Parts: sequence; C-alpha cells; structure tokens
Amino acid sequence: MQIDLNRLPDDPTLLQQMLRDVVTTAAHQHGELHAENDKLRMLIQRLLRHRFGRRSEQLGADQLQFGLEDLEQTVAENQACQDAADDAAGRRRGRGDARPNRNHGALPTHLPRDEVVIDIEDRDCPCCGGSLQAIGELRTEQLDIAPAQLRVRVTRCPRYVCRSCDGVIAVALAPERPVDAGMAT
Repeated sequence: MQIDLNRLPDDPTLLQQMLRDVVTTAAHQHGELHAENDKLRMLIQRLLRHRFGRRSEQLGADQLQFGLEDLEQTVAENQACQDAADDAAGRRRGRGDARPNRNHGALPTHLPRDEVVIDIEDRDCPCCGGSLQAIGELRTEQLDIAPAQLRVRVTRCPRYVCRSCDGVIAVALAPERPVDAGMAT
C-alpha cells in the first residue's frame, strides 16, 4: 500500500488505521521474505551437499582399483628396499664364505631318483703321484620334470684326498645349472 504524503488526512483515527495497515502489510511482506530466504538457503545447502557431500565422494570400482594398484606398488617398493637393505647388511657381516645361506628344504622322498655320478678322470695325486682315497662326496638334488612325470635328479661328485701328501682334495666339477642355485633342471 502506497501512502501519498501530500494527501494525508487530518483525522488521527484515520491516520492510526493507515499506519496499522502499513505495518501489517510490511510484517506480512517481511515474513514472506524470510520464508523465501530460508527456502533459498535450504536449496543452496542441498546443492552444496550434492556437489561436495558424501555421495559425491563415493568411489566406483575403477577408482577403487586405481587405489589398490597404488597400494600394491608402494608395498612392492618397500619390499624391494627391505630386500636391498638385508642384502647389504648380509654383505657387511661377511661370514667368510661366499655361499649364501639358503634353505630350500628337502625334496619329497616318494619321487623316483636318477643318480648321476660325476667322477674325476685320474685318481692319482697331482703332487706326488700317490693314489687318491675317497673321503666323501658333494651331493645336490634338483627337481627334474619329464612329460607327465616328476623325479629327482641326484648328482654326486665324490671327493678324494691323497693320504701321502695330506692336503690335496680332488673333486670333479659339476655341470652348470640352468638357474643359479635353483632346484629345477
């Protein structure tokens, strides 16, 4: 309701009535504006929640896979660093022998074994010419796979010593392995 200030009535009751109407109208408009503002604020909150809230941060299967791959790479890098540190620590200790300490375990006893004996050509002592006496053997086992059959290949290399010169030990060299220090043939 618009009030023309140049045409106000002189009657105080009429002025009071006009003032009450203006205040009532203003209060009504004020309430509508508050309601409109509350509605707009709620709409903004919903949009913000939709855009940045919990639902927007859900990971899909592909995104989760990327996270797992990163985690696996980190674990592999840490393991490699740990292995390198262990190798360096083992070298620093220097036990005196060049052979690494491996425990492959024993191969199953139920598998058939093919024994190959690799012996020296000459059993005469290279120093004095005396005969060499057997004092033991070096024995290795490798897992050999034949088509549809598993068996253990035992390679024996007898060791000989000369009793007369007391210090010469003779052993035939074993054939090279396909995998260094491996058990497969």
